[in-house]
Amino acid sequence: MEKVAFIINPFSAKKNYQPFLNELKAKVKDPLYYISESIPGTDQFIQDHFNDVDIFVAIGGDGTISTVARNLIDTEKILAIFPAGSGNGFSNETQFSKNLDELLEKIKTRNSRKIDTFTVNDRLSINVSGTGFDGKVVKEFEKTTRGFKNYIKVSIKTFFSYKPIKLKFFDEKYKQYNGKYLMINIANTRQFGNNAYIAPHASKSDGLVDMVLVKKFPFFYSMLFAFRMFTKKLKQDDYITYLPVSEVEFKVNTKNWHLDGEFNKIKSPVRVKVQPSSLRILI
Repeated sequence: MEKVAFIINPFSAKKNYQPFLNELKAKVKDPLYYISESIPGTDQFIQDHFNDVDIFVAIGGDGTISTVARNLIDTEKILAIFPAGSGNGFSNETQFSKNLDELLEKIKTRNSRKIDTFTVNDRLSINVSGTGFDGKVVKEFEKTTRGFKNYIKVSIKTFFSYKPIKLKFFDEKYKQYNGKYLMINIANTRQFGNNAYIAPHASKSDGLVDMVLVKKFPFFYSMLFAFRMFTKKLKQDDYITYLPVSEVEFKVNTKNWHLDGEFNKIKSPVRVKVQPSSLRILI
């Protein structure tokens, strides 16, 4: 087997990583693994083992995967994933399942491909990032015990209280889209996680991200919005606009963002830039 390192986020998946570790030790002789307590700790582990490891496996959710991926950008090192988060958007989009045998088989064959990533003010994102309503939802969601039910509860509560944000583009060709929005998402892949497809036509290998502008809609439309989102049928209409961009700059009157589902403070002006074919992943 290629030289592989397993990086485990012990706080993902209700802190229940021990079954994974037990199974790994039973199936791989003396596996190289690291139980991460912090982002700097993960960075340091990857740097320490960078020269002698070919494949780094992230065991966690999108935030964990993003942390590992950040260290592998523009290198020939390969990212692999064992999904253990609450949404698992990126692992769903890259066909990684919660099956260790399947993962070990993929590692043996060592097939990989390069995909796009993007940055928001130089901070890496690999999946979907955004501001507005969903940035607020993520902030409130992080105060709960997570899980899909809590996500729905927080979303409904936030919907009624949330005031739209103001968006202002720098580029002339986008000025017609200046205005107030419920949320703004930058999508490298199709879904947030939990099979919620915010950008059903986004591609992680076309050199573009889909900028999704969602206006505040009446509550009666929310059921249709949710239905379309979970059936991959969201499309441009009176409330939703899709702008495929490789680079874009704009201002918003909020600092609350989520990057791959993790809450972040980001100041305006905001510059989004695609990094084409910058991350090698196992397939």
